[in-house]
Amino acid sequence: MPDRDEIERALRSHDADYVEVRLDDTATNRIVYRGRELEEIGRIRSFGGNVRALLRGGWGFVSFNEPAELRKRVEEAISAAHHVGRETSMLAEVPPVVDSVRLKVKKDPRAIPLATKKEMLDRYNERMLSVEGVTSTNIMYSDSHKQVVFASSEGSYIEQERIDVVSRLSATAGKNGDMQQANMSLGALNDFAYIEALDETARHLGERAVELLSAPYVKAGTYPVVLDPILAGVFCHEAFGHLSESDFVYENERMKEIMVLGRQFGQPHLNIVDGAAVPGLRGSFRYDDEGVPAQETDLIREGILVGRLHSRETAGKMGERVTGNARAIDYRFPPIVRMTNTYIEPGNMSFEELIADIDEGVYARNWFGGTTSMEMFTFSAGEAYMIRNGKVAELLRPVKLTGNLFTTLMNIDALGNDMDFNQGGGCGKGGQMPLPVSNGSPHIRIQDVVVGER
Repeated sequence: MPDRDEIERALRSHDADYVEVRLDDTATNRIVYRGRELEEIGRIRSFGGNVRALLRGGWGFVSFNEPAELRKRVEEAISAAHHVGRETSMLAEVPPVVDSVRLKVKKDPRAIPLATKKEMLDRYNERMLSVEGVTSTNIMYSDSHKQVVFASSEGSYIEQERIDVVSRLSATAGKNGDMQQANMSLGALNDFAYIEALDETARHLGERAVELLSAPYVKAGTYPVVLDPILAGVFCHEAFGHLSESDFVYENERMKEIMVLGRQFGQPHLNIVDGAAVPGLRGSFRYDDEGVPAQETDLIREGILVGRLHSRETAGKMGERVTGNARAIDYRFPPIVRMTNTYIEPGNMSFEELIADIDEGVYARNWFGGTTSMEMFTFSAGEAYMIRNGKVAELLRPVKLTGNLFTTLMNIDALGNDMDFNQGGGCGKGGQMPLPVSNGSPHIRIQDVVVGER
């Protein structure tokens, strides 16, 4: 990797409005199973970098694997910007930063041999497959150690280091042509420890997949629904968080009319926040990929839309505060506006209080899949139960929840006093997938949700 002097020399003496260099050195261990078949095991090392130049409002971008001739790469990016720049460059001002952010590891996966990790996953795989009725399994595990250097023509020079650990376990059960699946996605920042304690989780997934084969379908209709923290957090991320990304708002006239700051989107108890400054989560960092310090940004406060997520350019163009949400998955891509840790703040009701006055409703848990289109959404829960006479009742086959985001936000009428974060997710946008994020929530209660079978 080039040293600081070499990088800073390459950034001097040019006619661009702004230039930045980002270098990325990543080492990844990855293990994948399909049933008893080990599909993939190995280590991958990647190194690369990019230069991004801004001139008259146009961006030039060059990525590379060989760090030699960095000055030439800068010139290539500036030349590309010359061809597209036609207006005034607008970047929100931020103070230059010089900093080095080193690892604070709890349990370091780099100290665990790959063979030991495989033995552990072998055991979890057998736990799922040993359940009578389970016909197949999937396991994916990876840990990535990433070192990034960022430098800008404004004088910033930042070194950051992190380890991302993620795993997904899935069990499928079958009987007479009927198939049901139970799955779990988990993750952690700078910590391997949770991987060592999944024996019960693995067996539970196998048992749950078999249980679902005999569970009834929900009677399609409109119900009060209680979401657990995982599904509520995913709803917050997918249905609302992406609409808060300001590049989407800036480029979409309809969204400009809808996402108006000061508009009421929820009841006074509803508060939604995004921020990498929440410590210790997979979406956490000290600086984003433009060198902007991590923050916590209120999106909805007391039911009112009060903020959105920005890069330096979108903040400059929209005349709003920069939020530290410019992120790139690796050196092949320029940073774009992305979420970090997105969550609904807790309220003051216990779970028992949330369901106490529901005569007939649905309790939906975990995350299976879903789609969003503008303000319309469809989500599938990983598991669900009927609520009858204020109590959790029979297990259902996984359900599908459908609705309009803004109507649904207004219908969130109660928030639990618990709080949990889902760290197993990977966010996709603009071809950059899976970006480490977290989403969180307490249990939430929503009135009048359309529920159908998955």
